Amino acid sequence: MSLIHQVALSFIKNVGPVMAKSMLAYAGSAEDVFKIPPSKFLRAPGIGQKTIDQLDLNSALKLAEKEVAFVDKHDIDVIFFNDPRYPKRLKLCNDSPILLYAKGKMDLNTQRVISIVGTRKATDYGRLLCQELVTDLKSYGVTILSGLAYGIDVTAHKECIKQDVQTVGVLGHGLDRLYPASHRGTADKMMANGGLLTEYPSNTIADRENFPARNRIVAGMADATVVVEAGIKGGALITAEIANSYNRDVFAFPGRVGDEYSEGCNFLIRHNKAGLLTCAEDLAYILGWQKQDDQVPVKQNQLMLAMDLTTDERFIMEILGQNAGIAIDDLTIKTGMPMSLLAMNILNLEMQGFIRSMPGKTYAIN
Repeated sequence: MSLIHQVALSFIKNVGPVMAKSMLAYAGSAEDVFKIPPSKFLRAPGIGQKTIDQLDLNSALKLAEKEVAFVDKHDIDVIFFNDPRYPKRLKLCNDSPILLYAKGKMDLNTQRVISIVGTRKATDYGRLLCQELVTDLKSYGVTILSGLAYGIDVTAHKECIKQDVQTVGVLGHGLDRLYPASHRGTADKMMANGGLLTEYPSNTIADRENFPARNRIVAGMADATVVVEAGIKGGALITAEIANSYNRDVFAFPGRVGDEYSEGCNFLIRHNKAGLLTCAEDLAYILGWQKQDDQVPVKQNQLMLAMDLTTDERFIMEILGQNAGIAIDDLTIKTGMPMSLLAMNILNLEMQGFIRSMPGKTYAIN
């Protein structure tokens, strides 16, 4: 695969990520995009004559040559769309970038990824919530994403460094600079376990319009987005909206009524755009996570406590133990219990931590 052609695909004027991927799919490779006659792309979805008439492939190749020289000189990794290292969660998003520039030591496809976002003007309370969340999430083996901005973002990154949690800062500019510059020390420390990521090439400044686009990467790379503290307007709520559009989970810490930087979180919760979060355990419960170091003991403890269950509850546990997950309707058939009785028993088992609910009204043993 030619790195220059991969980079050049992102430099074609008037061709965004969606169209670039359409061209890539039609041609078969980045190199072939620049070999086949441009008129052939009229057969590719979403590409019309106007686009063909404006294609300037030679200019894109010249820009790509300079960019490849830059990344080679500064030890920057280029992760193309069909590279196995490309974030698999982000790849599912229609408008995901055709390539990413990365600097550091990172795995973008760890089992659990959470984005933490919030206001740039974080209060002491918001920073404390963020620090406690990161600390408690460590035992679940997560990677934590944010935007390296002032406030909640940098608080999350700093706590990850302290707790030795992999953390990635997604930027709205090229890797030849850092905004804000005052976070250079934090960014340097992130390189050992995480690092910096962007879709923007060198010489791209931190323009205002870049940050909403950046936020789609923050939302798209994660299993869930957590809004710690946010006003009614700002990037955090944009990220939450994007995450919802990707059908990803969104959570928010509630705040006191009337507090400026709790209005955004309360808005999301009130309009059912975010689940209410009070601690990391709430998030883990809803996502069906177990701590990495206590998965076996949990099951052993359940066996020890199972003797305290009723006959009906033990029967439900026995059925769930034979299935990785079972829908409530199937469980009704298998148990033969009236729905009201089954619902009561399921609630009791959930409250005691024996089982967990999952999407689609299905249940499984914890």
